[in-house]
Amino acid sequence: MRVPVFSRLRVLWSFARPHRGKLAIGLLLALIGSALGLATPMVTKWVLDSLGAATSLTGPVVALLVLLLIGALIWSCQWIVLGALGERVVLEARESMVRRLFRAKVPEVTRRPTGEFVTRVTSDTVLLREAASSSLIGLINGVVMLAGTLVLMGVLDLVLLGTTVAAVVVVGVLFAVLMPAIAKAQEQAQEHVGRLGGVLESALRAIRTVKVSRAEDRQAERIIADARASTRHSVRAVRREAVAWTLAWSGIQLAIILILGIGAWRVAAGHLEVSSLIAFLLYAFALMEPVTELSQNVTALQSGIAAAERIRAVDDLELESDVPVTPQGPPAAPSGPVLELRGVSAAYGPGAEPAVRGVDLVIPRTGHTAIVGPSGAGKTTLFSLLLRFLEPQEGQILLDGVPYTGLTHEQVRERLAYVEQDTPIVPGTIRDNLFFSHPDATEEELERVLAEVRLAGMVDRLGDGLDTPLSSTSVSGGQRQRIALARALLRTPDVLLLDEATAQLDGLTEAAVHECIAARARTGAVVTVAHRLSTVIDADTIVVMEDGGVRAQGTHEELLESDELYRRLVEALRIAAEEVPAKAA
Repeated sequence: MRVPVFSRLRVLWSFARPHRGKLAIGLLLALIGSALGLATPMVTKWVLDSLGAATSLTGPVVALLVLLLIGALIWSCQWIVLGALGERVVLEARESMVRRLFRAKVPEVTRRPTGEFVTRVTSDTVLLREAASSSLIGLINGVVMLAGTLVLMGVLDLVLLGTTVAAVVVVGVLFAVLMPAIAKAQEQAQEHVGRLGGVLESALRAIRTVKVSRAEDRQAERIIADARASTRHSVRAVRREAVAWTLAWSGIQLAIILILGIGAWRVAAGHLEVSSLIAFLLYAFALMEPVTELSQNVTALQSGIAAAERIRAVDDLELESDVPVTPQGPPAAPSGPVLELRGVSAAYGPGAEPAVRGVDLVIPRTGHTAIVGPSGAGKTTLFSLLLRFLEPQEGQILLDGVPYTGLTHEQVRERLAYVEQDTPIVPGTIRDNLFFSHPDATEEELERVLAEVRLAGMVDRLGDGLDTPLSSTSVSGGQRQRIALARALLRTPDVLLLDEATAQLDGLTEAAVHECIAARARTGAVVTVAHRLSTVIDADTIVVMEDGGVRAQGTHEELLESDELYRRLVEALRIAAEEVPAKAA
């Protein structure tokens, strides 16, 4: 069901409302400028009457010059006021969206392609700029100008006014019929541009996979399909706009021809002065301006309303709360496990199947806990719960014995450090990436962690050292993993969460990282999600997950003896039990 026009206008007005004062100033300047423009034909009539009466032309000529100078000043001021206002509206909309996107719950953001959000922050806000500032003023000013022009025409001659009004009514009806279809076509065009941005952004992230799969043309066609759809809808809107404009122009021109014929007859009959006919014709020629202004602003307003609705949709994203659900008293002295899950079940949506079910798990204050299991077992979901990207539907998670519901998201995450499996690059330099989680770290601390993950030599070989801009081509996948690990180690967290942090490392570097993990496990908790069992054989506790639940727990040797699934995982990766002594040595 289509939303009523006034409801859609309220969405657009919500962006302009905070700037009511400047809008009022812009409207006042526009109305003054229009009034000066409306006065010009009357002053022209004064000039002609003065010529006919052989009186001085000084007064009317000076009046024309004054109107010109004041009009130029007024329009310049209005342009500046509305231009600055439009940019301010864009900035505030972008600030609001960017802040909300980063404060939103992770599933809310990951549910849509990131490119679609980028399109809303960039392109849609540009469409909003004109609609929330100039178009609103232009629409009101166009109505006033049209009404003022018709009133002054009536002062000059009511018969000619009737002819003009008939033409304006016909043009207005045609516009009213055509405009909804134009608005719909423009809205659909914007929707396809948003889809294009989302798919293009995802495809460029996977450019290597696209090329290896020889799917360049297929992927390009998929993206271009949205571009073509957008163009198709835009062309449809352009065609309808062309029809509307042609009808408007033709209607006004026809009115002028009728005015000339009827006006000449009335002058000949002595019912109208020549100067009045000329002034009336000037108003008729100028009538195209308010009609044009109205149609342009209605079109811009429709595009802006569609953009405003897409921007406001970001406000529907559910945010992470900064207030604990169940406030707790002062924290007690830490004792017992640092993290504990009690009967935790969670899903990625209200109607979705649980990704984890009834998980009971204790993470000791020190030591290395490894989580293994086949794909879909719930390992990544477990990390999402610990990092509070996802909230439990049942059960509870405790940090130092305090339920997560009694802590803010920031209080939980300041105790944790996390290394993602894909190790995404944070925009900026290598230094920016390393200091991202701990901006107050010292150079000595930085040098220490670089040495621990064996990155010091690589950094020294770079021309700009730590100030080298970081991109997917400036460092290898293994180096990105070590940068992410160094960033996590720099914080000295209570709990270090590693999602297969050694997946892209060579044997020597992996051994060095294992040493880092072992050293950190002696003073804090390390939790590793492992897809390569070779990285967790020495873990103090290995947790085997299957179908969203904890199947078994124990050391490598204990699980080899007691758990069939663990034995199959070990055999699948060709890690024999007899390799353990060599590994431990």
